[in-house]
Amino acid sequence: MAEIFPVVFLPSGRRGEFAAGTPLLEAARQLGVDIDSVCGGRGLCGRCQIHCMTGNFPKHNMTASIDHLSAFTETERRFEERKGALSAGRRLSCHALIEGPLLIDVPPESQVHRQVVRKSAVARDIDLDLDFHLHFVTVSAATLDEGGSDLSRLKQALADQWGLENLTYDTSVLAQIHAALVEGEGDVTAAIFRGDPQPRIGAVWPGLVDHVYGIAMDIGSTTVALHLTDLTTGEVVVSNGAMNPQIRFGEDLMSRVSYVLMHPEGTAEMTSEIRSTVNQLITEAAAEAGIETGHIIEMAVAGNPIMHHLFLGIDPSPLGSAPFELAIDQAVIMPARELGLKICPGGRLYLPPCIAGHVGADTTSVILSEQPYKSEVITLIVDIGTNAEIVLGNQHKLLACSSPTGPAFEGAQLSCGQRATAGAIERVRIDRVTLGVRYRVIGSELWSDDPDFAESVADLSITGICGSGIIEAIAEMYLAGVLTADGVIRAALAETSDRVIPDGRTFAFELISGEIPVRITQNDVRQIQLAKAALYAGVKLLMDRFPVETIDRIKIAGAFGSNIDVKYAMVLGLIPDCGLDQVVSVGNAASTGVRIALLNAAARAELESVVQNVEKIETATEADFQQYFVDAMAIPHKTDPFSQLFQVVEKPAEVRAASTSGSRGGRRGRRKRTD
Repeated sequence: MAEIFPVVFLPSGRRGEFAAGTPLLEAARQLGVDIDSVCGGRGLCGRCQIHCMTGNFPKHNMTASIDHLSAFTETERRFEERKGALSAGRRLSCHALIEGPLLIDVPPESQVHRQVVRKSAVARDIDLDLDFHLHFVTVSAATLDEGGSDLSRLKQALADQWGLENLTYDTSVLAQIHAALVEGEGDVTAAIFRGDPQPRIGAVWPGLVDHVYGIAMDIGSTTVALHLTDLTTGEVVVSNGAMNPQIRFGEDLMSRVSYVLMHPEGTAEMTSEIRSTVNQLITEAAAEAGIETGHIIEMAVAGNPIMHHLFLGIDPSPLGSAPFELAIDQAVIMPARELGLKICPGGRLYLPPCIAGHVGADTTSVILSEQPYKSEVITLIVDIGTNAEIVLGNQHKLLACSSPTGPAFEGAQLSCGQRATAGAIERVRIDRVTLGVRYRVIGSELWSDDPDFAESVADLSITGICGSGIIEAIAEMYLAGVLTADGVIRAALAETSDRVIPDGRTFAFELISGEIPVRITQNDVRQIQLAKAALYAGVKLLMDRFPVETIDRIKIAGAFGSNIDVKYAMVLGLIPDCGLDQVVSVGNAASTGVRIALLNAAARAELESVVQNVEKIETATEADFQQYFVDAMAIPHKTDPFSQLFQVVEKPAEVRAASTSGSRGGRRGRRKRTD
């Protein structure tokens, strides 16, 4: 009778006793230990590597040694010839047999449900829990005596070699099997999806395929961001993006709805445009990564309700007027080929659920990324774009709404506004006494008063200011006393500073003089006031409904949010009063959330459950919205005191002294300006 030995697997701590000669991989599976394998124990993929520990381990009551495994096999030697030598203490668990007490560490890269650290403003682990698995099989050749279709022989091989019974299949597989069997000489890799009533064969490739890919995508009204992700490791391989081509149909969401209302073919046109751009990004990302698009097996896509509907080919016009009716508020999972997406023919597409008519799957993804529903503190999340999506709450309650901020924060509708491209002013500082201006532009790390600044921007054309720059400029104008709390440029300063210049019936503040001056006009200030007031009014509605008077933590999401200084956002009154150390930018949280949905099937189910209980507030129909909007036009606010902010930021003088001193002093026209 075979001798019995104890085996302990780390980090799970699972323990069992096994007869000598038992393959280590088999022992792991009997205990439910998480060890990956694609090749089914053939020693081809190397995914089942383990580290055997040697020494005396009182905690586990054993003395373990790598010598308690069978000798190195010829299969392992061939693996090393193909892939490189195994590290010290490493073995392929499929070919290592138990011959004594063992303490086995399963490294992260050998775990099916491994963790991937997300590098962002708030570090967090992502559990890798895919809804499919790869299985390498050898399929018997067809003969005259024993026929059977390619499909039936593939299913039989999966049953015999992996114990996979009652498999269904995607119809696209039928066109793949024969060519894969011929090219692989009977060896193929099949992707088996779980989660259906029956496991489903989703793809078949010739030979051993141990890396497949997925795409996480955020379709915004202005830009489209794509992340090509290795589904084996969870790491992003390529990130790329493009402007949303639908901009030509309207810069903001409602103008695109209006286009559909006036043009019956509008839905089809905009759907075709966005799908074409998505396919172009897929092709470019695959080429950059050096992979075939046929190895991309899953996509997860998020967008606001109008982008969501247009991507699916759904008429968005019902979202343009009350009751702002969604066509679907559930998660969508479907074959990607139904939308003509250029990935594996049997690949799947997942879209998180929308919450309300103006709160979409992008907000759902932000919720998944930042997980306010797991925290005790009251958290406000704002995702700033042409529409601002707002989420407020904690583990007890979540509320959400959307406010129409418009495109001003992206530089549109401003006299010198432009998108965040090289040469755009992105940082502004104004001297409180002299009104002298320092600035920084995208493409240079130097401030304008640095001696080497001119050389650093020699190849750049400074012609405008982007969203982050306009926020800082207006906030600095307020703190320097150039703007009143009502947002009016002080006319009296035109007598003492050549920065303040007449502009029709109003005045403008000049950041840069020259052939192409950059100025902040009174209308520019108004456009930003309108945008920030809409956002703040939405926040106030949520605070009333919760109800709560103060907020513990604020997270600013979105590509725009990641580039703004949170102090100036608060000075402007873009966000409510809060300790500045509790205000953070979290980057494109929608992209992070949709990447989590791509990598973790359980997270999808969790998210779908959470959003069912989110309370939706429709700002357009709330009676208090207009009054909140009017009060929020002031800088930072008409009635809210912002006491925490002004503990760390000096309030501006109500009236500037009649004259200023220094290099910017003197009446207009009395000295030469240099910028």
